[in-house]
Amino acid sequence: MRRRQFIAGIGSAAIGGLVAARAQQPAGRPLIGVLSPASTATAAGYMEGLRAGLRDFGYVEGHNIWLEVRYAEGVPARLPSLAAELVDLKPDIIIAGSAVGISAAQRVTQTIPLITFTVEDPVALGLAKSIARPGGNITGIATFGDDALVGKQLALMKEVLPDMSRLAVMVNPGDPGEAFVLRFMPEATRALGVTFHVFEVQAAAELEATFARIVRDGMHALFMTQNPLFFSRRYEVAELAVRMRLPAMYGYREFVQAGGLLSYGSSLPGAYRQSVRLIDKILKGASPADLPFELATRFELAINLKTAKALGLTIPESFLLRADEVIE
Repeated sequence: MRRRQFIAGIGSAAIGGLVAARAQQPAGRPLIGVLSPASTATAAGYMEGLRAGLRDFGYVEGHNIWLEVRYAEGVPARLPSLAAELVDLKPDIIIAGSAVGISAAQRVTQTIPLITFTVEDPVALGLAKSIARPGGNITGIATFGDDALVGKQLALMKEVLPDMSRLAVMVNPGDPGEAFVLRFMPEATRALGVTFHVFEVQAAAELEATFARIVRDGMHALFMTQNPLFFSRRYEVAELAVRMRLPAMYGYREFVQAGGLLSYGSSLPGAYRQSVRLIDKILKGASPADLPFELATRFELAINLKTAKALGLTIPESFLLRADEVIE
């Protein structure tokens, strides 16, 4: 097939898909668009959280509510075109579960209500005028919790790794949310007598070389931010950390389930489930401009004992008793 015919075929298929989606949606039933930075498989857990939350409020997918989901498959560059696709469907609400996703959606609509899950201050990001009264078409859940979370995560690391004094912090400089973590890192590390060094990764292809550099530079442990790129590659990240004997703290327990050592942070499925309160209010006539951003209500501590053993670590019994999930 010639290139021009191939591109034309893709365009026709995309238009056909949008028409089909509109045709399938029963008239009068709300349509919720979901813009995910992850893959279908990676997003399965938190999408089930969303569907469970909808059921809690009496919404049943395919019966009295409709979902249209677009997955970026771990490639943030795809988000703008996927956001435009969702806007073309004229949904009642769009859920964009990342800073880069909400930015993409914000660029193509200032009228459709948008719900986001953000680890950073939505006011600092320009998403809201204030936490209590966002003032625009965006509201959502602050999944990072409060400013003390970085300190809590590092204190847990120090409990498991008492000799830790040099910490690698891996960030994706293309994500504006990373600045939130870095802002609190100096004070939190200083309180524990730890120095930190930032290592940047902008693409999955850079992961292995960056891990090797972290080890070569003599880092004792690794702190991973809650970036969609790292989340979508969590199995690879966890495997690299174990292979290079680098104990790591993650923000989501899905990393621990993938073989990572330790996590403390909000529950992604829980945050999606919590967001249905906002969805329900908007569908009943509330404006996102008047709906305060909510703090995530469920935080989880998880540890993988198999990984601890592979790294030669002994985990205190008192630590295990506090964990929400212990993987053996």
